[in-house]
Amino acid sequence: MSAELERYKLHEFLNELKKKEGRGTELISLYVPAGRPLSEVAEVLRGEYSAASNIKDRTTRHHVLDALTVVMQRLKLFKTTPPNGLVIFAGYVAGSAPGDEKLEVHVLEPPQKLRVWLYRCDSRFYTEILEDMIAVKDAYGLLVLDAGEAAFGILKGRSLEIVKEIESGVPRKHRAGGQSARRFERIVEQLTHEFYKRVGEYANKIFLEHQDLKGILVGGPGPAKEDFLKGDYLHYQLKEKVLGVFDVGYAGEAGIYELVNRAEELLRDVQYVKEREAVNELLYNVSRDTGHAVYGEAEVRRALEMKAVKTLLLSERLDLVRVSYECKSCGYEGRVTVNKGRGVACEKCGSQDLLVIQELPLIDELGKLAEEGGAELVLVSTDTGEGKEFLRIFGGIAAVLRYQI
Repeated sequence: MSAELERYKLHEFLNELKKKEGRGTELISLYVPAGRPLSEVAEVLRGEYSAASNIKDRTTRHHVLDALTVVMQRLKLFKTTPPNGLVIFAGYVAGSAPGDEKLEVHVLEPPQKLRVWLYRCDSRFYTEILEDMIAVKDAYGLLVLDAGEAAFGILKGRSLEIVKEIESGVPRKHRAGGQSARRFERIVEQLTHEFYKRVGEYANKIFLEHQDLKGILVGGPGPAKEDFLKGDYLHYQLKEKVLGVFDVGYAGEAGIYELVNRAEELLRDVQYVKEREAVNELLYNVSRDTGHAVYGEAEVRRALEMKAVKTLLLSERLDLVRVSYECKSCGYEGRVTVNKGRGVACEKCGSQDLLVIQELPLIDELGKLAEEGGAELVLVSTDTGEGKEFLRIFGGIAAVLRYQI
């Protein structure tokens, strides 16, 4: 499974887990760090079991003891702690009505080496450690300026935020000659110096607070960007992180977006850029009718089965599942794609009396086909304008092809 699909599935799983609540402090979260002997973990859990036996509330005591028993049983399935450690969530999750609680158990190996030990019994599952593992940490500072204005932005994962825009207040060039012109030039120089100081102060305030700042990109339409960087306006730690200086046509918000376009090579691994490039390549092929783009589930599935797909684009908000079933009325075996939670009817006789053999999120199924065919999978967020348009126009399913089919 691709790293992108694994990250997405874990992200969705944690989002669902965070919604679950216990009747009381009954939900167990166990984080076992890499290298910790499971015999030690089992000893700790036996101690917790002994302590839980003294819980006064009968229902809570029963639920906690059941959950601990299940956790200890799951531990016995492992001879040693997995290389990255082990995480187990277990407990009775509250239903829609009192007494509707259902015991759930989830066992997984974290995506990175786990270094902390945690045992917690609470009214919710503790997911923060795993969330931190998959969180996008690398950020890039964006600064565009000219003599009249400046804009500051932060690019992080799928998010591009315009943080601040300021104006310089520096007047335009004075046309009068002689002593008046020289005095005016000195005033302009002083005002420009004050503007650069303000730009530096905002840059220091905005960028220094990001501990995971990987680099800074600077752009602008004229020489102001170079003059600013030559001066002593930017904190020395930030100066060391300037990755590139680019000519762009604007100095405001539009300049920030153009700066990201200009710096594509430097930012190639940033998810925001990868998604936009993939969507733009799709739009290019569709608009020019090159025959190298398909969209819609049927056409994309056909291309995947032919192993003709170079890049598979799927919206993260694709709320569809692939259901395999056998009809109890007529015996027909079929597969159909439906909205999550929607009922399924037999394609042959229309009966809803079906034996569901498998129900798989469409993202998982198509992602597996992409992996088998050597295609790159790009999951497109709806946090951006391009992502929203991709979902609206193409239904969230499209592909760029290696060759025409």
